[in-house]
Amino acid sequence: MDRVPAAERLLDLVIALSHTRHRMTKGEIRRHVNGYADAASNESFDRMFERDKDQLRSLGIPIVTLTDSAHEDDVGYRIDTTEYTLPPVDFTPAEVGVLSLAAQVWQDSSFAAESRRGLTKLRAVSDLSDPGEHAGLALRVRGPDAAFAELLEAITDRIAVQFTYRTARTGTSAQRTVEPWRLVAKDRGWYLIGFDRDRQAQRSFRLSRITTKVRRVGERGAVHIPSRIEVPPVTTTEVVLALVPERASALRARAEPCEHPSAPSDRDVVRLTVTDIDRFAEQVAGYADSVLVLEPSELRSAVLARLRAATTWGEN
Repeated sequence: MDRVPAAERLLDLVIALSHTRHRMTKGEIRRHVNGYADAASNESFDRMFERDKDQLRSLGIPIVTLTDSAHEDDVGYRIDTTEYTLPPVDFTPAEVGVLSLAAQVWQDSSFAAESRRGLTKLRAVSDLSDPGEHAGLALRVRGPDAAFAELLEAITDRIAVQFTYRTARTGTSAQRTVEPWRLVAKDRGWYLIGFDRDRQAQRSFRLSRITTKVRRVGERGAVHIPSRIEVPPVTTTEVVLALVPERASALRARAEPCEHPSAPSDRDVVRLTVTDIDRFAEQVAGYADSVLVLEPSELRSAVLARLRAATTWGEN
């Protein structure tokens, strides 16, 4: 018979000591709690039980020791459920609204599933406030780009890679063969710095513009990584937006007021700099008609393309 895993034995002990009417003696624990029958001797059982008891107490589970008034030597144990049971969860609609915003922060990261499960549990205990009241307030935390892990492994293995890359200025795509040297994070984005074999020069590539899976080429150990690598400055683009009053707070926090001759009179005009037009277009499109792009034209086109795609979503 296979031995019961320690984690399963601990869980069974918690269940048994939580549901006993009065207490359980060591003998009862050894006979009835799953896993303790594996002990080869009384001494082995004592060591196992003492270890488990100490571990549960270190986790904050209140195991109390009890003696029988008629048989003081007959020691028993149970879990004090009054100290162990959590009080009922009771949130006001406003509090759940704030928590729902916190859950939205992780929607693009590896914590998305956990945040959705937590929000579902909140729905079961309290009424959520209107999600529309929070439109434009929540920031988003993105996980690393899809190519990050493959490029990091390629740098470790010192092997060249190939991928299709979309340039920022022209929007054209082409295959690149690169000897990867380093991954750096700058201005809300990840960049690969390496030697571009096609152009025979050092180049930097924003990971969000890699449009295909990274493929290895050549042999491991063939890439020489310089001891000193110059990190080039990040190219930025100035954008001008017209915002509906009291909306798009996350954009306002990054921007400064300005004037523009084409701006509607009933909107607030702001200016800010971005490093990735495509990624910023995703954020702007999420505000729908609350944000109007005045400059540059490539950002306006990128936002319109996403909005048109959203209107045809699900159509055959």
